[in-house]
Amino acid sequence: MKTFPILLLGSIFIALSSTGQETETTPEIGPAVISQVNQGNSYITAPTDIGNIEPLWFEGNLIPNFYIRQSKNSRLMGVLTPQIIIRMYQEKSYPVRTPSYMPQITIYYLLKNKTDVRTQSFFMRFAHHSNGQDGDFYLENGELNLKSGDFATNFFEPGLILTNVNKRLNAYQFYKSSVEIHPPVSSSEELDGIYSMVRWHNAISIFKLPPEDNNNLKKNANISLKGETTWMFGKLNNLKGTSFDRLNLSLTFYFHPKFLEDIGLFVQYYHGLDYYNMYFSHRLDVLRFGIMTEKLRF
Repeated sequence: MKTFPILLLGSIFIALSSTGQETETTPEIGPAVISQVNQGNSYITAPTDIGNIEPLWFEGNLIPNFYIRQSKNSRLMGVLTPQIIIRMYQEKSYPVRTPSYMPQITIYYLLKNKTDVRTQSFFMRFAHHSNGQDGDFYLENGELNLKSGDFATNFFEPGLILTNVNKRLNAYQFYKSSVEIHPPVSSSEELDGIYSMVRWHNAISIFKLPPEDNNNLKKNANISLKGETTWMFGKLNNLKGTSFDRLNLSLTFYFHPKFLEDIGLFVQYYHGLDYYNMYFSHRLDVLRFGIMTEKLRF
């Protein structure tokens, strides 16, 4: 069963690698669009998760982006993002425990002229991830202190983004590859050996637009599909270097109904280690549903 998500993501990559015929009317792919795809979307899940995650009322991912650039024609752009992930548990008083605070700054540079519908972009991200707690990392029984344990790490992430416009499918395609590096001196000492400090990320995204018309207004994508993989290197709970337990997989399908403006419906499958601060040792296999913002315009 573990090979099925890998084969599925491979099939998506083959489908996205096909190229269409571009025309002079094809909208440009600039740094703003590229950054919005790479930064991700805000979302909130419904209390209907299927899998082994703790019972939640919701998980909320808040990603407001603040753009810094000289002009719309600039090939260099910065993005400030005070990202926060929160989970409300289905317990007494509905607690929201140890939110993940992930402030970050990302620099994008367009390597090719943005009038080319096939573009290449370099980005560099500097980020912090903590839970705002100051308790002991471990409980007296040796287990992780999930409620108040002090979790903190800093990392930088260089990467490359390739884009393409497929006119035959009327779709925008994005491929990203990056390496996330956590310098040991900038992370909690207790994370050594149980938290991967080097991670290789890959993501493939496709945005299918509605049929073309005679006006030039920018449009939302009708549907989008995003597949993501992360391979975790280094010492990690005595796992072998080739163990599939080092692999995280995510597949997200998004649908934008015509009667909604900036939000739509999504379904996501996630397999791998938890990304929620002190819960990093939990292994998840979960299918969830919810609503997601989509302010991206093509």
